[in-house]
Amino acid sequence: MSITKVSILLSFFTLTTAFAQAQEDKLSLIKYVDPFIGTAKMGHTYPGATVPFGSIQLSPDTDTIPYAYEGKYNPDVYRYCAGYQYDDPTIVGFSHTHFSGTGHADLGDLLMMPTVGKLRLNPGTADQPDNGYRSRYAHDEESASPAYYQVLLKDYDINVELTSSTRVGMHKYTFPKTDQGHVILDLKAGIYPFEGKNVWTFIRIENDSTVTGYRQTQGWARTRTVYFALKFSKPFKSYGNEKYDEKQVYRGFWGRFDQSKNFPEIAGKEIRAYFDFEFEENSDPLIAKMAISPVSAAGALANMEAEIPHWDFEQVKREGEALWEQELRKVTVEMDDPDDMYNFYTSMYHASLGPTVYMDADGSYRGLDQNIHQADGFTNYTSFSLWDTYRALHPLFNIIQPERNADMINSMLAHADQSVHGMLPIWSHYANENWCMIGYHAVSVIADAMAKGVKGFDHEKALQASINTSNTNYFDGIGDYVALGYVPEDKSGSSVSKTLEYAYDDWAIAQMATQLKKDSIAQIYNHRSESYKNVYDESIGFTRPKLSDGSFRTSFDPLDTHGQGFIEGNSWNYSLYVPHDPKSLIKMMGGNELFIQRLDSLFTMELPDKYFENTEDITREGIIGNYVHGNEPSHHVVYLYNWTSQPQKSQDKIRNILKTMYQNSPDGLGGNDDFGQMSAWYVFSALGFYPVAPGATEYALGSPLVKTASLPLSNGKTFRVVAKNQGPDRPFVKAVYLNGKELKEPFIDHADITSGGVLEFHMDKKPKKTK
Repeated sequence: MSITKVSILLSFFTLTTAFAQAQEDKLSLIKYVDPFIGTAKMGHTYPGATVPFGSIQLSPDTDTIPYAYEGKYNPDVYRYCAGYQYDDPTIVGFSHTHFSGTGHADLGDLLMMPTVGKLRLNPGTADQPDNGYRSRYAHDEESASPAYYQVLLKDYDINVELTSSTRVGMHKYTFPKTDQGHVILDLKAGIYPFEGKNVWTFIRIENDSTVTGYRQTQGWARTRTVYFALKFSKPFKSYGNEKYDEKQVYRGFWGRFDQSKNFPEIAGKEIRAYFDFEFEENSDPLIAKMAISPVSAAGALANMEAEIPHWDFEQVKREGEALWEQELRKVTVEMDDPDDMYNFYTSMYHASLGPTVYMDADGSYRGLDQNIHQADGFTNYTSFSLWDTYRALHPLFNIIQPERNADMINSMLAHADQSVHGMLPIWSHYANENWCMIGYHAVSVIADAMAKGVKGFDHEKALQASINTSNTNYFDGIGDYVALGYVPEDKSGSSVSKTLEYAYDDWAIAQMATQLKKDSIAQIYNHRSESYKNVYDESIGFTRPKLSDGSFRTSFDPLDTHGQGFIEGNSWNYSLYVPHDPKSLIKMMGGNELFIQRLDSLFTMELPDKYFENTEDITREGIIGNYVHGNEPSHHVVYLYNWTSQPQKSQDKIRNILKTMYQNSPDGLGGNDDFGQMSAWYVFSALGFYPVAPGATEYALGSPLVKTASLPLSNGKTFRVVAKNQGPDRPFVKAVYLNGKELKEPFIDHADITSGGVLEFHMDKKPKKTK
């Protein structure tokens, strides 16, 4: 070989290697995302294909557990909030909508399942899978990464690959040779199923490869309609649905039409349809595209044409991966432990799954009033798990993507416009308000955005909507709260939790009013924000239920979580829920030394077994002592040391939470992720600071887990975190410098971040001595 040819080959090799390295560098962060984290036990995450904040969450369901079993509530329902449990041996199918990490179940719409052989139109059961269309699978033949999921269905020898755009899910099925190939479309299947959940379903066969229709359900969302359009890459040879059932399907005048086979329209409450295909040896894979719409089947078809007009699966996958890489690069970190990298970027991933886009590509969407609206100048979102996400997820958005958070607030304001009483959402999804949990925490999201200079929404309108929400008397004891200064337990359950959360929300409204120079409104809400004092019993040092006559309820146990006036916590946890006024809380509880002792006890005490009797094992998830990280009311508590004389006491505890509540494994989440709140807590805490009171511009400093971090901001500046002498045996902070100047107090301001610069921690093995 000539020297010239060798040189050419070497040059070609160098260029090829450089190109490959460049491609790898472009996707250098998605490799640290493991969608299987949280899919075991009670993490309630799903492993399937989606894009950031996408309307489609195309994921496998390993079971569809009925709400009732033998006439009683089935506790297994809670395990399947996301449809998938890592330890299950079979897959039922692949549905297109899922919540991530929630503590309640819904969705699981439009389940599809490819099969081979004898057609079965029921899913079978986990203990008898051969009686239905479900299939066995193995984890060594399953994989998942951002925008991609793959599994081999062992019973059918079908390799399934999934990817998605914002509104379109794409399936790739590689069949063996068969003249009995089927794709089942199950409109009966769903997450949180119960008798009568399906209100109506409809399928229309447009041609030999295109199907449209809708599914209307009731349940957690009282009325919810998902329209769809389904296209196959090759024609089906025949189609049909379950055998005619007089109760379910209208058969036509005098019953002359049999709708069960090759009939162009199928309607009924619970339809399971099928489409038949033939495949030769080494046939091209069957591609299916499923688009959804909140408006119409025509909208779904238009969404498909706008987002995936072609059949190139790999292109859709690459585009989805690029979107995820862009999302993850909003925070780039360096960490010593590879597991920490996986935990960090999987947390970033989970924190970018919701709220989800809820409108067609043309901006039309179904509103709370069930009418069709147009999103004018903003992207409309749904699935606001606000009791969870106001604490850290939305504050994280205010740093790394404030424009998106402004659109989410505009979506909340649109919700208020469509509400009869002008109320902001409480826990809303798919044009419904499900009234889940307590408080009116949309006001916190708005106040935090206003305090941190987020533009793009009407601040005056937002304040008025917040005031309307806080005075809607039929909502969870608000009338008594305003009149008495607390929610009485004899009139409304979980009364102490409600009083405490309303007080914080009222403080948030006061911050908005102050910023807008509405001094009289600020005065009213500042007064209301002190209502937490009205349920504090100084004689025992705890908050406790108060009755409408002004007396405290006599029967009371501050460690018990049941029937004591609290929700998802006990008095030990909730008595520390005054995030907006820690100084007054400390004073109320006896001052600095006693408060430190209380915090110390929270993390070290052992709960007797009696507090777990007759409860599900989920109550033991996410607990350190009596600190419950798996439930959100405690998320700020470890940072309260910063308001005492010993802030260093928070640091090893924060590091312990980061290491024990988050692990690189399917069962690695210490509680359900709650639509990204648990993950946002991790992101903030790993960076070394946390927003204790959203609505204030102050962040409490902690113990960073990163070695370095870089946050490129939307204003063109960059904020960096550096931890000197970082290590697993160095959780304590010796000193902190902001842009070279040592900080005397363990706090930074939002302006310190948005101005750019460097926050430098000096780590040590021993806590810093205090006076």
